[in-house]
Amino acid sequence: MPGLNLKLIVGLGNPGREYVATRHNAGFWLADELARRHGGAFRAEPRHGAEVARATIAGQEIWLAKPTKYMNLSGGPVQSVLAFYKIAPNEMLVAHDDLDLEPGVVRLKHAGGHGGHNGLRDIIANIGADFWRLRIGVGHPGEKQAVVNYLIRASAHDDALIHEAVVAGADILPVLLEQGPAKAMNRLHTKPAPPEEEAEKPET
Repeated sequence: MPGLNLKLIVGLGNPGREYVATRHNAGFWLADELARRHGGAFRAEPRHGAEVARATIAGQEIWLAKPTKYMNLSGGPVQSVLAFYKIAPNEMLVAHDDLDLEPGVVRLKHAGGHGGHNGLRDIIANIGADFWRLRIGVGHPGEKQAVVNYLIRASAHDDALIHEAVVAGADILPVLLEQGPAKAMNRLHTKPAPPEEEAEKPET
């Protein structure tokens, strides 16, 4: 099965030290993890409104980008990076936080709507919806009016789970590039039973 021809991975988040450790910056965490693993070093590119790095993942040269404008203005920087490096939208993957998934869950999908995510909304408005997404679960507070404060703060428990999801997302990228979306989705979306559950099974 052929691998996916990705040329750009964008991590979404908000700039500034006050947002570094927030749930909403899970996409940034994924981009940083990929740079750390695969030899990338981010540099500021003011002409794009983004930080950009180049990494080699599974033998492929991949550009990594983190928009330096606020989340709801992500589309302009993404469009600029795509145009400059002559990359088609369907050769891009966007990593972002997702309120509809529990902390620790990560999912891969292609195209679709923005699901209320302001970063995706602005990207779609600028370039259309034909791109890949890595959805990093951060959970939902249960009430819409509580979302703003919820995205700012994360409990130690949730923070650990979100970082586990980021690691799982980084782990699956070489599979996606070498073996394709179906194989990557199968691995990513099939969660093994926790060891403690197996230990509680009665002996036969």
